[in-house]
Amino acid sequence: MARSPRSSWADEEASVSDDEFRREVLPSPGGRLHDGVPPGVPAEEAARADLQRRLEAVTRVVLRPLASPLPLGFLALAAATLLTSALQLGWLAPDQQRPVALALLAFVFPLQLLASVLGFLSRDSVAGTGMGILAGTWLTTGLVQLTSPPGSTSDGLGLLLVVAGMAMLVPAAGAALGKLVPAAVLLTTSLRFLTSGIYQLTADRGWKLAAGWVGVLLFAVAVYAALAAELEDVRGKPALPTLRRSLGSAGESIRASVYGRSCLRSPAGCGRLGDSSRKRATWRRKCNSSRRSR
Repeated sequence: MARSPRSSWADEEASVSDDEFRREVLPSPGGRLHDGVPPGVPAEEAARADLQRRLEAVTRVVLRPLASPLPLGFLALAAATLLTSALQLGWLAPDQQRPVALALLAFVFPLQLLASVLGFLSRDSVAGTGMGILAGTWLTTGLVQLTSPPGSTSDGLGLLLVVAGMAMLVPAAGAALGKLVPAAVLLTTSLRFLTSGIYQLTADRGWKLAAGWVGVLLFAVAVYAALAAELEDVRGKPALPTLRRSLGSAGESIRASVYGRSCLRSPAGCGRLGDSSRKRATWRRKCNSSRRSR
C-alpha cells in the first residue's frame, strides 16, 4: 500500500529530534546574524541578544521638562504696554520717559527674550516668533526713548513700529488655529504697534490717545491670557476659557506625527515639551496607537 505524501512528511518530521532541529546562529561583527556552531547558544537566545544590542544602539530622544513660556511673555508685555500707555495718556509726567525706557530695557526685554528662547526650545513657533518680535521691538523703543527728549517723536521708530505691527500678524494667524485668546493678545499687540507707529510718524494727538487706550486694552487681555495659560499649565486642563478651537481628527493626527515623533523610539517620550504629565499621558496613548497602526 502506497503511503501518501502527507504521511511521509509527518514521518520524516517525527524522525528529526529536537536537538537536531535546533539551529544555532552567531552574530557577525557587522551586526547581522550568520550560521555558526557556538556551544550552548540556541537560535532563540542568540536572536534575543542581538535584538537587545540593536535596541541599545538606537538613538534615544530625551525631552527637556520645559514649562509654557506664554505666561512669562504675556506678563512682560502687560507691563510694557501699561508703562507706555501711561506716558501717552498723561498718567505719567513727560520727565518719566527715561525711567520707563530703563524699565523696558531692564525688565521687559530680558523676560521676553527668555520667553522666545523657551518657545523655540519647546517647538512652539508661535510663542518663539511672537516673543522674539516683542523683545526686539521693546528693546528698540527703550533705547530710542532713553536717548530722545521727553515728549518727542521719531520717524525711524514709527516705521519700525509699523513693521513690527504687521509682523505680529504672522504669529497671531498661527495662534488662531489653536486658541483664540492668545491670538487676541497678539492681534491686539499688532494694533497697538500700528497705532503707536502712526503717532510717531504724524505726531498727531488723536493717534497718541488711540495708541494709549489700545495699550490699556492690551494690558487687560495679556493679563487674562497669562492667568489662563498659567492655570492650565499647572492643572493640566483649562481653568479659564481660552476659546480653544478643535483641530478635528486630521489635525490631531498631524499633531501626533509632529509632536510625537519620539514615541517611535520610546513611547515614554511622547508629547510636546512643556506639556503636563496628564497631557503627556494622552499623547502617549495616541502615539502608541499610531505605532500599532504602522
